[in-house]
Amino acid sequence: MKRKAREKKIEKIGISDIIIIFAGCVLYALSIVLFISPNNIAPGGVIGISTLINYTFDFLPLGTMSLILNIPLFIWGFVVLGWKYLSRSVICTGISSVLIDLFNFVIDLGYIRPYTGDGLLVSIFGGLFCGAGLALIFYRGGSTGGTDIVARIMHEKTPHISQGNFMLSVDALVVLVSAFVYGNIENALYAIICIFVMSRTIDTILYGVSRNNGKLLFIVTSKYDEVTDTILRRVDRGVTLLKAEGGFRRDDKRVILCAVRSNQVHLTNQLVHQIDPEAFAIVTTANAIKGRGFYSYDESPNPAVHESLDVSSTDAENTQQNS
Repeated sequence: MKRKAREKKIEKIGISDIIIIFAGCVLYALSIVLFISPNNIAPGGVIGISTLINYTFDFLPLGTMSLILNIPLFIWGFVVLGWKYLSRSVICTGISSVLIDLFNFVIDLGYIRPYTGDGLLVSIFGGLFCGAGLALIFYRGGSTGGTDIVARIMHEKTPHISQGNFMLSVDALVVLVSAFVYGNIENALYAIICIFVMSRTIDTILYGVSRNNGKLLFIVTSKYDEVTDTILRRVDRGVTLLKAEGGFRRDDKRVILCAVRSNQVHLTNQLVHQIDPEAFAIVTTANAIKGRGFYSYDESPNPAVHESLDVSSTDAENTQQNS
């Protein structure tokens, strides 16, 4: 029993997960210490608040402050959301906070130097590094805590308010406050550019060059009711149940059809495996998905994707299920 429990624990976060998450934390920490913090840019969220506090009280370590501010949010999230949702976020936050203070210590020793040149370059490359790091972390189901947790909790309490809108409101408030703390409106404007570049980088890495693409999952399982309910609640994606017949035993089966974003594939596969280890899943790339959660039908398709499709393939894609 103990061995099975250990194996199940290893399956939840494997070696590849650890490597990708750690690489993401390294990129994220480097973006903070090399570009964002030295140039007085507060990119929203808890790290933005920590940057403002570190600027006002420079004896307080930036990474430590970020970790301290996240602790009450983790406790709140544990009570409302449970440990399963927070486990990787706690790990990512701890690693990134330690790396931020470690890199700052290396900078103090003079081994590396932060870039303090042109503000536009700082905003662009700070956003690129930070976005790439966060994308790797998100890809493996983690987060850096902060407003991600609060947004998820608020969405549970008030489903009509999207998580994205809530996080955008918090980021805007932090950027506004930074203009008063730094006494310079340019720093707030650079922060807006940094946040924009960061968000576009995350979207490009996770979703590809087109916002209307994603992954299509075909899941064959005998526990389709439980799997369907879990995908609806945990992944927040719609599903379609297809009637099927087993080729060998000629028995009736159900195939779950589900369209998800690229960063949701790992979580979906993990949840399916936890419910039914014998489940059979096929993951394929969908170049164009229309419907709720993706592009709406009145939006123009991505030109590069649209031009590469012939008439027959376009018609087939327009019949995809709304998820």
